[in-house]
Amino acid sequence: MNALNSQTFQINQILNIKQLIEITGLSRATIYSLLDPKSKYYDASFPQQINLTSNRVGWVAQEINYWIDSKIAQRT
Repeated sequence: MNALNSQTFQINQILNIKQLIEITGLSRATIYSLLDPKSKYYDASFPQQINLTSNRVGWVAQEINYWIDSKIAQRT
């Protein structure tokens, strides 16, 4: 069970940065560090953002859900 189970998300829902911060508990800076290959915090398994417009991005809720599930599975 993860954070998305307590929320109502549709299968192909796009999350904005504020929703992503709320669901993951990560800061904006940490999220962008996870996405930056030059960062020491880079995580290739973290879902890539998608471009919605020229200045808006989002993340696929289902991909974030899978990422959270994989982190839960790694804690053993």
